[in-house]
Amino acid sequence: MRLDKYLKVSRIIKRRTVAKEFADNGRALINDRVAKSSSEVSVGDVLELHFGEKTMKIRVLNIKETTKKNESTDMYEEV
Repeated sequence: MRLDKYLKVSRIIKRRTVAKEFADNGRALINDRVAKSSSEVSVGDVLELHFGEKTMKIRVLNIKETTKKNESTDMYEEV
């Protein structure tokens, strides 16, 4: 699944266009490599997301095309 879609479906970022801009500005890393919005995300990958002064590091546990709000947190765990 594309990085921007994963961020949107997992509800880390609310809109896909915002997730695309976020990744294309070099603020997302997949397994310690700078990722673009079109980069593929797989189960077991570690994402490092830089939100201004806050950094979020998560491990991908599950990939789904759609989720409900209460199920979205089952897609990742914070490291």
